[in-house]
Parts: sequence; structure tokens; C-alpha cells
Amino acid sequence: MAAWSERLAELGIELPPVVPPLAAYVPAVQTGNLVYTAGQLPLVSGELTATGKVGAEVTPEHANEAARVCALNALAAINSLVGVDAIKRVVKVVGFVASAPGFTGQPVVINGASNVLGEIFGDAGVHARSAVGVSELPLGAPVEVELIVEV
Repeated sequence: MAAWSERLAELGIELPPVVPPLAAYVPAVQTGNLVYTAGQLPLVSGELTATGKVGAEVTPEHANEAARVCALNALAAINSLVGVDAIKRVVKVVGFVASAPGFTGQPVVINGASNVLGEIFGDAGVHARSAVGVSELPLGAPVEVELIVEV
């Protein structure tokens, strides 16, 4: 196992507490050697970091930072289930962006998640990805991120 917890400390990144589910699901589930997270919103201390559609009420830059928060929340869910040091590699990131009409910068927004995973995991953080524009997300969040990791 890699010492990803040490890498997090080197970067000054502290994983947040696991975000309690907002409905009937669990934050993360393991099947075989894969862990899937539920979609994670940009919640910090129970509050959204922003609300609204990207390209209207939320700037792409702010949404990029929100995607980073989502990824850290997803890592917290994984950490609570198997421990972050059990991660062998990030397999896939799925990002949803609540988009204003005409906004097409979803990949740039979801780079917030991808970039922090790269900082933490290096080559083991290189992943497949989808960045999807949607009309609405839970609680009016601008972004939601899911992770699939190999353990």
C-alpha cells in the first residue's frame, strides 16, 4: 500500500469529515477491488461553497474550486470505508456541472477534481473521466463529482 496519507500531509491537505448522505444511499461502496463513491457536492461544514449555474451565478473558476472540494469529499468517503492508503489508483472521475445555457466549459470545471487527484496520487491519479453538463443538481449545487478507485 502507498502512504497517500503522508502525501496528503505533505501537501497540507486534510480530508474533511464524511458528508452524511442526503437521501437513501451510502457515501461509498466496495465491490471486489473497486470502490465507488456516491456523487459528492461541494459541501464544507455542511454548507455548499456556491449555488447556481456555472456560466451565470457561478464563475468557471469558482466551480473549478468547488470540483476540488467534491473530490476531497469523495476521498473522505473512501477513507472512511477502506482507508486512503488502500488506494492503488484512481480509475475514473465523473463530474456533473449545472450549466447555464450555452456554457460549454465543463471539462475546465472538472479539472478542479482531476488536478487535486494528480497532486495527491501522481501517476496513480491519472484517470478516465466524463464531464457532463446538466440543468440542475441537488440543493442547487454547481458541481457534483463521483470517483471510482482501485484498492
